[in-house]
Amino acid sequence: MKKEILLHEIRHLYGAGILLFYYAKWPILIGWPLLRLYLDYPDNWIIDALWIWCLVLVVKDLYVWLILKKSYCKSESCSLKKGSEDERDNT
Repeated sequence: MKKEILLHEIRHLYGAGILLFYYAKWPILIGWPLLRLYLDYPDNWIIDALWIWCLVLVVKDLYVWLILKKSYCKSESCSLKKGSEDERDNT
């Protein structure tokens, strides 16, 4: 029983972490240096570590989006190719 409750809570924390970093990585990545440089915020090693983690996530997202982007349709768009296949099936 205790193990199930623990796993349930860990899943909630994992989901909250995913949502936090999905929506907050860009504001943290851009905002923290602006706060430090222009508004003279004091050093905070926890926010610095969070900023580095957000930087890693953004680099990963850009890598996946720009470099690992795959195209499965070489000469035609996928919708046109799929439509022509559907027409052949009906005849």
